[in-house]
Amino acid sequence: MKEPLYKRIARELSQNITLGKYPAGSLIPSELELCEQYQVSRHTVREALRDLTEAGLLSRRKGVGSVVVDNDEKRERNHPLASLEDLFVLAKTNLRVVKKIDEVVADVELAQIIGGKPGDRWLHISSIREDSQKKDSPICWTDSYVSPDYAKVKSLVRSDPFALISDLIEKHYGVQGEEVRQTISAVGVPAKIAKTLGVDVGYPALKIVRHYLDRSGNVFETTVSIHPADRYTCSITLKRQTGNRT
Repeated sequence: MKEPLYKRIARELSQNITLGKYPAGSLIPSELELCEQYQVSRHTVREALRDLTEAGLLSRRKGVGSVVVDNDEKRERNHPLASLEDLFVLAKTNLRVVKKIDEVVADVELAQIIGGKPGDRWLHISSIREDSQKKDSPICWTDSYVSPDYAKVKSLVRSDPFALISDLIEKHYGVQGEEVRQTISAVGVPAKIAKTLGVDVGYPALKIVRHYLDRSGNVFETTVSIHPADRYTCSITLKRQTGNRT
């Protein structure tokens, strides 16, 4: 079977990156330049760049272009999540910047995500997480929902920008967190947050919904995070339980 054009372009660009023609931190040729070089459509070039982005070789930045990712940056984007402590580490290495705080009334769709009932009121906090050294590339947009009873959180999220909101609730309200249930899905970046994240509308992303439960099994916070695909990798380790082999 003949190799698709976009695969050939991706392979050749990958080889050039490996050989050092395009060193870490440099820009590769623009989409238009690649179209002219390979005599192909912009759609074909974008498919090739998408392959390289998903492989972790490129970071595509709106208004800048496609930047070659260095190995250190790849390691920074790889976040192992095997315990609650791993979430704390992720928070402490990425600054929270609050974009909006308000109260919302849950409609049917939001109630299904949060786990409450339509008509319930929630304190809603919208924020981004960013590396303090790379403020042009937020790693995610997060919408957090907590009970209005936790009103202190409105000021705490700004005064302690490296802490998880769940951690703030535990410290200031005596809640004892026990577990986090998370669901990960592939989505396109919504129009309302694309500009803030510095990507095009519909850009590939990971959507992570997390429910934080206390020791009684009650949800005290729900977060919905959108991570552009080239800025976040989630590593999960699965271990066989002793005695469960069949």
